[in-house]
Amino acid sequence: MKIVIQRETFDLGAEVDAMSRGRTDIGAIASFVGLARDRNEGSGVQAMTLEHYPGMTEKTLAALVDEAKSRWTLLDVTVIHRIGRLLPGDPIVLVAVASQHRGEAFAACEFIMDYLKTQAPFWKKEDTPEGERWVDARASDDAAVARWNTP
Repeated sequence: MKIVIQRETFDLGAEVDAMSRGRTDIGAIASFVGLARDRNEGSGVQAMTLEHYPGMTEKTLAALVDEAKSRWTLLDVTVIHRIGRLLPGDPIVLVAVASQHRGEAFAACEFIMDYLKTQAPFWKKEDTPEGERWVDARASDDAAVARWNTP
């Protein structure tokens, strides 16, 4: 398991290669890469700044990964989240999940990302033509998490 909060960018190919190198038990790796957009809530976004709560953020992400491992048979998980100033098109987050079968990898990847959006202590401030603004959680993110709690 790899959980990293960093300022520098990441390389999806290198991360997947590192996850699978020398492994013959992995049958599937599902990944998600979130990118900074140039528009949000009807306004242009020139840049965004991501902040986190050091120590607590990593602990929260580890708990999310542990929860995913309790639901699915996972062989490895990588979560990388960037902080600092990001420009449109920059990668923000990577979630990669390895398992024996694709269904578990896809489900666990989506689960981790859904919970990361609502539970991990990150704060996002956007620079727009109208000025700076803090971004609130979206109802659609809460709805995505709620579906994992239904039997």
